[in-house]
Amino acid sequence: MNKVELESRLEGLTDEINFLRQLHEEEIRELQSQISDTSVVLSMDNSRSLDMDSIIAEVRAQYEEIANRSRAEAESMYQTKYEELEVLARKHGDDLCRTKMENSDMNWSILQLQAEIKGLKGQRASLEAAILDADRMRTRDLLNVLYYLHYIWN
Repeated sequence: MNKVELESRLEGLTDEINFLRQLHEEEIRELQSQISDTSVVLSMDNSRSLDMDSIIAEVRAQYEEIANRSRAEAESMYQTKYEELEVLARKHGDDLCRTKMENSDMNWSILQLQAEIKGLKGQRASLEAAILDADRMRTRDLLNVLYYLHYIWN
């Protein structure tokens, strides 16, 4: 890979990292807002024998359920975004390959046309030389005829 391709790839990866970082921060903010918006309702039994261990266990179970749901939603959203980015990256990679192939084809066409032009220039030079020779021969023949006519008349 040449330097331009590597720099382009580095820039693309840097942009992707920044995007993923921003997406991660947004997901964290969203999860924090969901957690702060979530309220826990406790029902109290007015009996004198409060079982604090079972209450704490129930609250812990509710909290873990909420946390697991939030985690699953975040992972699902992250996975979806990641797959979308993969598809987009593949598409851009395919476009880049196609553009490189077109560029290569154009360069090949240019080389062929340059070779054809060079051959035509050589052919033109040969034709010009042949015309010049023919013109010299015609001039020589014309001078010979004039000399012969002058010789005959004099």
